[in-house]
Amino acid sequence: MHIGYDAYKELRDKQFDKQMMDAQSERRQDKLRMEKYQQVYERVQHELRVVSRQAPQTAANLKKKMRSVKAMGKRFERERENMTEIPLREDAIFFHFDVEPFASDKQILDYHLDCLITKDESKLLANNIELQVFGNQKICIIGNNGCGKTTLLHKIHESLVGREDIRIGYMPQNYDEILDAYESPIDFLITIGDKEDITRIRQYLGSMKFTSDEMEHSLRELSGGQRAKVFMLKMHLEGANVLLLDEPTRNFSPLSAPVVREELKNFGGAIIAVSHDRKFIQEVFDDIYLLNSTGLHRDTIGTK
Repeated sequence: MHIGYDAYKELRDKQFDKQMMDAQSERRQDKLRMEKYQQVYERVQHELRVVSRQAPQTAANLKKKMRSVKAMGKRFERERENMTEIPLREDAIFFHFDVEPFASDKQILDYHLDCLITKDESKLLANNIELQVFGNQKICIIGNNGCGKTTLLHKIHESLVGREDIRIGYMPQNYDEILDAYESPIDFLITIGDKEDITRIRQYLGSMKFTSDEMEHSLRELSGGQRAKVFMLKMHLEGANVLLLDEPTRNFSPLSAPVVREELKNFGGAIIAVSHDRKFIQEVFDDIYLLNSTGLHRDTIGTK
């Protein structure tokens, strides 16, 4: 069930306030703790400086105590690294896909490839690749860097382009691969081009937290997060029911990322993605496949 924007914003504000309170409380406690630690450290250090050479046992005990004090300080430093992060005051994006689900026996993909090679044909990446996707399956491909995940997803995209029974949404790892052909977010998202169409696009961009200036700004000069939002919105506006996503969450903010994960989790169509994002993989996908030199293999450890 999708909640309205106002209700969603209220929920996000409460989460923001809680995280901020937790972060501030931890920092107050840390400040008090470090003040006490500094007092102990300075006292032991002073005692070490003034201890008489005639009291070697006392000096030895103080040195031992100083080692313990320093070890405590290092432990406090490690704990400080795990403090709750102070959240950025940024409104989360608000959007949702709304597509009709496929029948469970609808074949989305029946892909076979004897050899996966690099784009310049200089290197063999994998052999004997097979992947079938039916209905509303959500598939994630994982693997080591350089194993060919992006190349494979690009080839799968090429194999699906032109299908009239599905609507493809594609988000490449290299945004410029597609965005270079467009001047601005509005230019990229425009369909009909009339006043009503542009007004609708502006409203959607507003829900993605774009300012009026950013809506007409050069796509090249927008941040990675803004360009990722534009791709998500493009797929939504075109009613895509099969999404091909290459590392889709890597540029979203800590507040926007949960929205994206939730929407893709509830997406009514099929998803084939590449990702290293453990939280994204665990929350969204039904099946996980590991790509290596011998092909695609069902990853039973990562599967839900």
